[in-house]
Amino acid sequence: MNPAAGTALAVLLSLVSAAGYALAAVAQSRLAAAPASPDGRGALRALLARGQWWWAVGLNAAGALAHVAALHYGPLTLVQPLGALTLVAALPLGAYCARRRVTRTEWRGALWTLAGLVGLVAVTGPAAPGEALSLREALAVAAATALLIAALASGRRQVNGGRAGRGLGHATASGIASGVASALTQTLTAALALDLPGAEPTWWQTALLAVLISGFATGGLLLSQAAYRGGLAAPLAVVNLSNPAAAAVIGVALLGETFRAGAWGWLAAGGASLIAARGVVLLTKGGGGTGEAGAATGTGAGAVAEAGGLPAARIAGLAAPEAEPAGVPLAR
Repeated sequence: MNPAAGTALAVLLSLVSAAGYALAAVAQSRLAAAPASPDGRGALRALLARGQWWWAVGLNAAGALAHVAALHYGPLTLVQPLGALTLVAALPLGAYCARRRVTRTEWRGALWTLAGLVGLVAVTGPAAPGEALSLREALAVAAATALLIAALASGRRQVNGGRAGRGLGHATASGIASGVASALTQTLTAALALDLPGAEPTWWQTALLAVLISGFATGGLLLSQAAYRGGLAAPLAVVNLSNPAAAAVIGVALLGETFRAGAWGWLAAGGASLIAARGVVLLTKGGGGTGEAGAATGTGAGAVAEAGGLPAARIAGLAAPEAEPAGVPLAR
């Protein structure tokens, strides 16, 4: 295949990947907006019993496969920035499913986040191919990441605006878990090829790496599900930012990688992070949080009033303000 055809195919596969991830995120946010059981128990079992959840899992898997295939035909510097289009695609899709319009603040937040993410990805790739983690380093990274995820996901339940902050904590933990799963996958690949730094791994060490990868990948998916309780756009932006950030930290700290352009690359990465943070702040103020959940399920007061024309007193009695959207209660 000639270079031009390979690049075109990489772009097409990257767009398919972004669409798959966006559709999966919208499906997960719809599930998060569904009413919870009165006692809040059995949420995970109920989630696994729903076909929509498995559609989301399938779409995530399809997005990942398309992303890997795109990397086969195109360079990382092209494929990774195109993956950031997931946020741009998910924003109007989520608004359409919620039967509302995307606000100007949300579009501005998406553009700021997209610009920051593209800038961050552009300078975080290694100037030269990095080595894989050793088994000892992989286990140390897994242990430290598990502690960090537990800290991010263990925030106490809060009311009003606190839920959005807790959702961003879950989103950060989700992106970190996925980024570490990618790093451990690289280590497993090297172990299977008998090209791992240090002594040759035994079968149980290789199996342990596979179990860790499955655990972090599954945890990342469930954490993102919990993050979408507070809305779609801001948590999705944080997931997409924390994933490459976690991979960059591992690469710089343990694999001898560095930002492109030396000191200027560090400055560019800092500036891109600030731009992306500005976008996340705008997305949290964009009006797609709890209102989107209510619109998506038709359980908000406005939806009840439109459907049946009930008086305000009866709406207040039916609304059940203490009910919480059903996500996966990973932490209490």
